[in-house]
Amino acid sequence: MPSVEAGAPGPLTAMSPIRLQFAQKAFIVAGGRLLLVRKAASDPFHPGRWEVPGGRLEVEDDLDLDDHIRREVWEEVGLKIEPGPPFHLWQWFMPDRAAPARGARIRVVAAARRCRPVTVDAVLENQDSGDHLDGCAWVPLERAGSYDLIPSLRPVMRAFLAST
Repeated sequence: MPSVEAGAPGPLTAMSPIRLQFAQKAFIVAGGRLLLVRKAASDPFHPGRWEVPGGRLEVEDDLDLDDHIRREVWEEVGLKIEPGPPFHLWQWFMPDRAAPARGARIRVVAAARRCRPVTVDAVLENQDSGDHLDGCAWVPLERAGSYDLIPSLRPVMRAFLAST
């Protein structure tokens, strides 16, 4: 490979930029049922598909990782939870619509956590417009794997169900 002078354009400068973000997903079980949320038709990536509550870390606002997952669950489904341990780590890529560079992407590294509900009456009234949720359901554990899940969550759901 030919050498490249320091500061000169090289093979890596031609790549689209990638930003790194961290997310958490809450696997909340009550009475043998798992809480799932459905993406609305307005969701730009997975309309009509199901997932569990959670989202990306707000670096300047979230005090710590427990605060982060509590905030996400409260915003999306109005529940108070007690965060438990992580049981799975994974990643996915998505387009970075805020970046000026064409083809820019976001690499999301995520942790799935078992969480205990303190309240169980789920509502969608607290969500941000960017959440794009239009439904939620407490699903029997034996049926959770049969829902049309967002693709990146499928192996996580299998790991969760295998360990319950």
